[in-house]
Amino acid sequence: MSGLETLLIKAKGAAKRGEADAAREIYRQVLEKHPRNPRARAALAALEAAHNSPSQQQFDIMVAAYQSGRMEEAAREGRVLAQAFPRAHGVQNLLGAALLALDDDAGAVEAFRRAIQADPDHPASYNNLAIALRKLGQLEEAEATYRAVIARAPDYADAHYNLANMLQLSDRSDEAAELFSETIRIDPTYVDAHYNLGNLLAKAARREKAIACFAEAARLRPGHSDAHNNMGAELLALDRVDEALAAYERALAADPFNGQAMINKGKALVLKRDGPGAIAAFRGALALNPVDRSARLQALFEEAHICDWSRRGEFALTEGPEAVQPFAALPFVDDPAHQYRRSRDCAAKMFEGLAPVMPDPAPSADGRIRVGYFSADFHNHATMYLMSGFFREHDRSRFEVRIYSSGPQREEDYTRADLRSHVDAFTEIGAMRDEDVVALARSDNLDIAVDLKGYTGGSRSRLFGHRLAPVQVSFMGYPGSIGHPCMDYFIADHVTMPPGAERHFSEKIVRLAHCYQANDDRRAIVTDTKGRTGWGLPEQGFVFASFNHSYKISPREWDLWMGLLRDVPGSVMWLLRSNQWAEANLRKEAQARGIDPARLVFTPSVDHGEHLGRLIHADLFLDTFAVNAHTTASDALWAGLPVLTLAGQQFAARVAASLVTAVGLPELAVKSEKAYAEMALFLARDPAALADVCDRLATNRTTHSLFDTAAYTHRVETALEQMHQRRIDGLTPEGFAVE
Repeated sequence: MSGLETLLIKAKGAAKRGEADAAREIYRQVLEKHPRNPRARAALAALEAAHNSPSQQQFDIMVAAYQSGRMEEAAREGRVLAQAFPRAHGVQNLLGAALLALDDDAGAVEAFRRAIQADPDHPASYNNLAIALRKLGQLEEAEATYRAVIARAPDYADAHYNLANMLQLSDRSDEAAELFSETIRIDPTYVDAHYNLGNLLAKAARREKAIACFAEAARLRPGHSDAHNNMGAELLALDRVDEALAAYERALAADPFNGQAMINKGKALVLKRDGPGAIAAFRGALALNPVDRSARLQALFEEAHICDWSRRGEFALTEGPEAVQPFAALPFVDDPAHQYRRSRDCAAKMFEGLAPVMPDPAPSADGRIRVGYFSADFHNHATMYLMSGFFREHDRSRFEVRIYSSGPQREEDYTRADLRSHVDAFTEIGAMRDEDVVALARSDNLDIAVDLKGYTGGSRSRLFGHRLAPVQVSFMGYPGSIGHPCMDYFIADHVTMPPGAERHFSEKIVRLAHCYQANDDRRAIVTDTKGRTGWGLPEQGFVFASFNHSYKISPREWDLWMGLLRDVPGSVMWLLRSNQWAEANLRKEAQARGIDPARLVFTPSVDHGEHLGRLIHADLFLDTFAVNAHTTASDALWAGLPVLTLAGQQFAARVAASLVTAVGLPELAVKSEKAYAEMALFLARDPAALADVCDRLATNRTTHSLFDTAAYTHRVETALEQMHQRRIDGLTPEGFAVE
């Protein structure tokens, strides 16, 4: 028998007797002399593996603890096993996972590194190491680790997916999208990759592709409530309301406790004009989370739309940064400090994470100031009823006028077509990503960007947080502050913004002489042919009118209005028919105050010119308080109908006071509810006094400043020139007045 064979027999015997160290030493001696001997190599490898591997029973205890969520026990068992078997890859990897769950990220990093040392070809350990490094904030090393494992194992889907997630959070969206797509190529059933790619596409406003991703995620996992919910959000953004509602129903069927899906369902029902349904959805979300101030405020706002005032006392419970919808809060309280807090809270969320670089466009070749106007309302809309004349009169020899329309593309109407003829460019940006709109605005070298929306429906004011232009202006849209330094100026006047009111604005205030609000002195008034009875009005009797949206009406106004009907026999209240529920509730509220509900006359919305023509049948327009009539008040005054208003505290409560003052009837802006009731009663009982007011209005509408569109436009242009010049001179924004 050879010496080699003798050594192998001795080693094998030692191993059988449990003398592993002795056996390993003999095998090493053999390999020193015969390094390629396969029997010795295999036997030594088996001994080493046994030495570095725990028993299956020991490992199973650790696995069971981990799978049951007993992470401290799993980590404790893992530490014992890892010390005894430092080269056991499975132990080290599972220990790292347990430590990661316990937020011991540094310990997890060490464990995953040991796992890699034990088995350099195992991709999961690299992937887990990258996760731990990312949690520690070591993003560059984490990315390098992900890319290393992708290089080692190109078809390892988890590494692509996790790197995509990390890049997404670092605002490297395009790279993240590519990696999510690659994950799906490797594993078409990877649900979360479909879902997260959908979220990225939604953020980029690539809505159809996002919907397809969410649909695939939901097909693969029908109970994926968030996939259904997010699909609904994209459908809603495309005005596919019924499909959005169906998606929200699927989300809630999958998870009845998905409060966001419940809120989104409410928003869709608002667009369906189903007030009670929307309220039920918002109240349902509130039932799921009784401290959800946002859901409560949305419920209250929709209840205001149907004139259900039974729970208005809950408004105090909506205070707090979570309920940040500034516009929805306006009708509940006339308090500029309160509204400013709401705006700041909204801005803190809307503009979070933005760190814009200030654009510095070169002077234009033709010397014109380049102004971009941003809105979703460049069509047959109240904003354009007011602003059509402004754009018509805008001096394009001094200003390059660009329109950026953020609403959905729609059929051309007269207002839209006419606007196109008065501007240098009209660009549809509704389907564009924020970053692409910003790039477009900067490539257009805008000197001034003007936001005509603020915190109103369809707003894309977040664009201004990226800085579209070196000068940014809030104008005509939201009657209050944006609450963020991205907006440099707010255009107001001396009535809407009395001395000291600027403390409730983050913007610098530009006060125009007369009135801040644009008006078009060419609005056509269609001669009425229906007569009083054609509109449901009595042939005789005083007609009080208020065509404000129903949400602006509160018990304060209603008490006074019903008191006027009691004190003026035969009088009626002419109101806009907003919805069937508001009509029923207002009739009920009239009955509760001893007024025959038949004295309320509700009228439908009609074409704007026809609406102006029918106002000849009203005697006095009664304004609402916390949120005045804005366009509606201008309509009345242009049609020759006097407007009685109460000058309140916040900007939205002082707009009509500015209008009547600018048309030469300042006495119609009273300072108390008592004076409001007394003036209305005086005018209703004294035909001569009312006739005098109407005669003065008829004269003043053509001689006073309110409807002098050309002079008004010139004042705004002067303001824009001063803003621009301050920037050219290297000066920071500062408030000023334009006479």
